[in-house]
Amino acid sequence: MAKKLVIKVTAGADAPERCSQAFTVAAVAAASGAEVSLWLTGESAWFALPGRAAEFQLPHAAPLPDLIDTILAAGRVTLCTQCAARRDITEKDVLEGVRIAGAQLFVQEALSDDTQALVY
Repeated sequence: MAKKLVIKVTAGADAPERCSQAFTVAAVAAASGAEVSLWLTGESAWFALPGRAAEFQLPHAAPLPDLIDTILAAGRVTLCTQCAARRDITEKDVLEGVRIAGAQLFVQEALSDDTQALVY
């Protein structure tokens, strides 16, 4: 298993199982000691805002706020610059610890040595 994991999640409440899978994999990897970078794009961008993850419901899935807390405690969460702009989300709006960055940084992270990249 690669020591670094970059996960891009494109789904939100529009595709709850895919969304939950991405956050679950990221949280488990972070809790297992992997260096995790989770990227919020598309509809998952909304989960960068306080309170939005608590609105997400999926039976038999870990609560999204708990997964986000695990990822933020041991890894990094990034909101896509363009996705944030399309939703009028700014740095002052997001959860503490979430950064806003663009494709150049995503590509840099995804192509770094000993890194596995996944897209959900």
